[in-house]
Amino acid sequence: MVDLFIDIETYSSIELKKSGLYRYVQAPDFEILLFAYSFNGAPVQFVDLAQGEQLPLEVVSAMNNPNVLKHAYNASFEWYCLSKYFGYMLPLDQWRCTMLHGLYCGYTAGLEATGEALGLPQDKRKLSTGAALIRTFCVPCKPTKSNGHRTRTLPHHEPEKWDLFKEYCTQDVRTEIEIERRLSAFPVPENEQKLWELDQVINARGVRVDRDLIDSALALDETITHELTAEAIRLSGLDNPKSVQQLTRWLQEHMGEEIADLRKDTVKALLKSDLESDEARRMLEVRQELSKTSTKKYAAMSEAVCDDGRVRGLLQFYGANRTGRWAGRLVQVQNLPRNYLETLGHARECVLRRELQALKLIYSNVPDTLSQLIRTAFVPSEGRTFIVADFSAIEARVIAWLAGEEWRNEVFRTHGRIYEASASAMFGVPIELIKKGNPEYALRQKGKIAELALGYQGGVGALITMGALNMGLTVDELPEIVQRWRQANKRIVDLWYAVENTALYTVRTCQPSGVNGLLFAREGDYQNSQDFLTITLPSGRKLYYVKPFLAPNQWGNDSLHYYGMDQTSKKWTELDTYGGKLVENCVQAIARDCLAVAMQRLSAAGYEIVMHIHDEVVLDVEAADPDWHLQNICRIMGEPIPWAPGLLLRADGFVTDYYKKE
Repeated sequence: MVDLFIDIETYSSIELKKSGLYRYVQAPDFEILLFAYSFNGAPVQFVDLAQGEQLPLEVVSAMNNPNVLKHAYNASFEWYCLSKYFGYMLPLDQWRCTMLHGLYCGYTAGLEATGEALGLPQDKRKLSTGAALIRTFCVPCKPTKSNGHRTRTLPHHEPEKWDLFKEYCTQDVRTEIEIERRLSAFPVPENEQKLWELDQVINARGVRVDRDLIDSALALDETITHELTAEAIRLSGLDNPKSVQQLTRWLQEHMGEEIADLRKDTVKALLKSDLESDEARRMLEVRQELSKTSTKKYAAMSEAVCDDGRVRGLLQFYGANRTGRWAGRLVQVQNLPRNYLETLGHARECVLRRELQALKLIYSNVPDTLSQLIRTAFVPSEGRTFIVADFSAIEARVIAWLAGEEWRNEVFRTHGRIYEASASAMFGVPIELIKKGNPEYALRQKGKIAELALGYQGGVGALITMGALNMGLTVDELPEIVQRWRQANKRIVDLWYAVENTALYTVRTCQPSGVNGLLFAREGDYQNSQDFLTITLPSGRKLYYVKPFLAPNQWGNDSLHYYGMDQTSKKWTELDTYGGKLVENCVQAIARDCLAVAMQRLSAAGYEIVMHIHDEVVLDVEAADPDWHLQNICRIMGEPIPWAPGLLLRADGFVTDYYKKE
């Protein structure tokens, strides 16, 4: 097997970050400028395609040769660009993604950031001059008198910079080779490679969007934003009522009290309070309406939609590298507003007809209505329908299975009402009494919030974060809820401490150890300066924690530390963790692996997945006999998984003419 490492530089008038890979490549003026490559780590060669050079025959023949593995960082980019260049879709199974390899091993995304985290020597790192060179040669330029009113910079316009650009492209290949070498002892499993290939198929297939709805929503939002801003100016007399500083000062004068901030939760709480000033109340309502971000989603769809009316590239494989879950891109489908309107279809028709007055009269809050309709902009292909199916309470099922909490498994084996069952176990009340109309039904709320907040060693703070106080619970009630939930779920509590102690033992002694089907090991490659704590999941996939070590926590006890990406600072730094968090990583990773198995089975059965959100899949199916397809899809998703004997899976779904949350 031969390894061919590749990096390319490209030009397109479409903005890559806003519109995504697929629309970027489909632009009529797209072209590949530079092609740098290395066979088996030999000195890097480059081809200046922009100045008429041709790819060598050995490279051309390698593109379709199953004995040549093509490697690239974020390989989906090179794969799709070169498929456009050659005029046919290159075989996906011959490509390997260096970015995936880094993410799988617990490192971050980005060639430069990964090189830095790996500690690559300076001569093997990505050059920092790249961003400026890309702005020069890869995107249109503004025509000015000094540049002869040209709209693009070509090599002969900036020959010295062009030479630097060629070196930049060449260096990227050197960096890719070094990353691959450093991680060679920890390969990506074959099944993850197959999943990556399926992910490329799903992303390239894309999902159709209703462009009429998008255009109408954007037009209505522009009108209502103008109206609300004008009303805010009339009410307040402020030059800029969107200014937090100006509006805060105005509200404090009219309300006679200090306001900490104007965040969404703060505004919501103020509107629930007893406000004496009608003007202040209306200003807060206007602020709340203007804060809706629905138009950003519509605008993102409009930017990314290809000529055939489909948006592609919505999913990022291994986007959450602590668990391997997918992340969203472009429209961020993993973070869409929920819909609660009972007359969703009617609201949709009003938007399509741009009936602003009807929307105001019937639904009052137009921005909120537009926000709830964002999901419905995703529609099936012509003559087809959507089937939306998701796993029922997947994380609750996985943690019960992993911990061996048998009463919970029995719930999922029978009626499945985990909130009621949890309340019953916590408060010693027969589950039959916890139903609407009975006073005991109030306990369901406590069972629900406990289930949502406490499974991963959360306490009172987790309950508050999950919204316990907004549910009508008091602070004084919360410690008892924590205590009762833990008392009812002793095996899950035991799992937290068993996992933590096993991790500490493994890091301290470098001896492998197992707990509840999870295998902990200290794995390293001294020659390449690699050191990991790994957790092998039931599926065989591993979770990696980079450069683990023990250090005292705030109570003076040893705790596990490792290196990773801080989600707040977005910097590669030292992180710490504990038993509940490790259990959360494992449970979410196992749930992710269940979804992966389901998607592979659905794809093998001939179903076209157009997107998936958390534990939910959206399929574009033939309109004929959709109910049969729904039953078949749910059956496939609920089938037992060989590596998880006894895990009780169940899927539910519905048929719809547009995407929504049922």
